[in-house]
Amino acid sequence: MKKQLMLFCCCMLLLAGRTMAQQSKSQWVTIKSANLRCWECKERLERQLVIVNKAEMESGIIQWKIQLLQGEIKLQYWPDRTSPDAIRVAMNNAGFDADSSLAVPDAYLALPPICKRPADGGGQKKGAPPCHVQPIY
Repeated sequence: MKKQLMLFCCCMLLLAGRTMAQQSKSQWVTIKSANLRCWECKERLERQLVIVNKAEMESGIIQWKIQLLQGEIKLQYWPDRTSPDAIRVAMNNAGFDADSSLAVPDAYLALPPICKRPADGGGQKKGAPPCHVQPIY
């Protein structure tokens, strides 16, 4: 009986250690976007990421930081729950370019003019206040 109990305990310890070893470390990815340059774009993308992260990515995105002046987003994620490609797809579905993949056309057309690509006449207009600064309401 003692041998069986000892064997059971050893197996449980091995399984627990193996489970802990299989947990992946979080990773970071930086994604460039030509039409992520203003505060309104930032808010739109963040709302979409919160929804998609909970619904489709098993809360795989831990956090993100958006750099509007550089037109990029840096994301920390769990690689066993989501991937950089899945994050790019979520950005594309929200209307934003993600590295070399372009936004879904219907979602892109739904963006306000300021959030469009500079090549399409989007972005900050001359004489307008800077759009990368949070507006004061």
